[in-house]
Amino acid sequence: QVQVMESGGGLVQPGGSTRLSCTASGLNFAAMKMGWFRQVPGKEREGIACITGDGQTIDYHDSVKDRFIISRDNAKNTLDLQMNNLKPEDTAIYYCAVCHRFPTGKIAKAFGHWGQGTQVTVSS
Repeated sequence: QVQVMESGGGLVQPGGSTRLSCTASGLNFAAMKMGWFRQVPGKEREGIACITGDGQTIDYHDSVKDRFIISRDNAKNTLDLQMNNLKPEDTAIYYCAVCHRFPTGKIAKAFGHWGQGTQVTVSS
């Protein structure tokens, strides 16, 4: 059974940075595309970044491109998200999951359950 646990985040000022981490178990981590997702209350959860198992191909949602950096450590089964130049509209609960990228560019969860997520609040 795939399990993920997100950590990091918290309250950050606009223009600031923070780093999220995710630890995954119950899967062949190095073989899986892994991604970050976020959800604002009242809106659908959206995929914002997806990285292949070998780390060679990365896709970002336009809203975070050039500000967020996804990375992974296959030896530790961890997935990170470095978030820079944060904006109030980045305020959301952030989740990690096995991801799939559609030809349209949309990033979706491939399978597995959602973790509890971690809250990021961008406010002065």
